[in-house]
Amino acid sequence: MGLVVVILVVLVGACGLTTCSTYNSLVGLEQAVQSQWGQVQNVYQRRADLVPNLVQTVKGAAAHERGTLQAVVEARAKVGQTAAQAQNAPSNPAELERYQQAQAQLSSALSRLMVVVERYPQIRATENFRDLQAQLEGTENRITVERMRFNEAARAFNTRRSTFPTVMVAGLFGGRFKEKVYFQAQAGSEQAPKVNF
Repeated sequence: MGLVVVILVVLVGACGLTTCSTYNSLVGLEQAVQSQWGQVQNVYQRRADLVPNLVQTVKGAAAHERGTLQAVVEARAKVGQTAAQAQNAPSNPAELERYQQAQAQLSSALSRLMVVVERYPQIRATENFRDLQAQLEGTENRITVERMRFNEAARAFNTRRSTFPTVMVAGLFGGRFKEKVYFQAQAGSEQAPKVNF
């Protein structure tokens, strides 16, 4: 009888240690996802902060292209609104989708703005515009890298969460350890954009 009690105590202790270890590893991986999500938002914010400077630079030289400039300003404002609501996006596919759509609208508006700039060589020649364009290009590259790193952190979390016995431990905590969603390519991005001059 005493041996059975000892075996049960050892088994319960081992299960408890496994549960604690698994919980702690999930917390660490979830924090890595949240940290990387913060970095994704950081680089998107950098882009949003550059947009007003870019608009002002272009506005001076192409005042009659108000529609394009207004579209950029409105898209940038929408990005600001969705960014404030995107805290749960790593675990909420609908929220991440809204965030991605707002960012895609800003990207599209910036693309149209660059077409306007192509029509006005004097804008491209200004030092301010060249500096802003270089910063935007660098920011777009940073966005790509940070989104990739976010997906890697989400993959690490999801892989760990889905393995046995972690999946059982994660289930004990209800929605605390939801599967993380990935950034996906925008619909139609498999086709090269068409630029007409």
